Amino acid sequence: MGNEIAQWWEWNHDSSLEWHLLQYAPHAQVQRLVKDLNAVYRREASLHQVDYDPSGFQWIDCSDNESSIVSFIRRARDPHDFTVLVLNFTPVPRQDYRIGVPEAGRYAELINTDSEYYGGSNLGNAGGVVSEPVETHGHPHSVRLLVPPLSCLLLKREGATGHRP
Repeated sequence: MGNEIAQWWEWNHDSSLEWHLLQYAPHAQVQRLVKDLNAVYRREASLHQVDYDPSGFQWIDCSDNESSIVSFIRRARDPHDFTVLVLNFTPVPRQDYRIGVPEAGRYAELINTDSEYYGGSNLGNAGGVVSEPVETHGHPHSVRLLVPPLSCLLLKREGATGHRP
């Protein structure tokens, strides 16, 4: 409790949450991120539909220790309904970072945690990227990304089942 507003202290059951913190931009921005993450989670079946089945998860790359980036795919029951997640665990932006994707198309940024709306530096991919027919990570297509520092990107192929901008 309180994490959704970046409360300074651990929640105390004898007092209320520190709602007054929302008057400060950083706390309001964390609250906005949590709200948007919850909305995407509810909207995108690929993020929750087969949580307890191996078919719902696939690594893209979990071994890039040089860049400290991991990427993976979450799938719904419909294997064409998927979301790509890319996480950068360093304070260094990664430009032209290529990851494999299973299908051709334009991949919209559903969430970029480095957005200025969430208190970030606003680096990103101008809302989305188009795949190229370059085989990477065992996938027939790939995208080149600007992966912001200390961030998470959620990407969804436009026109995919369940995709709503």
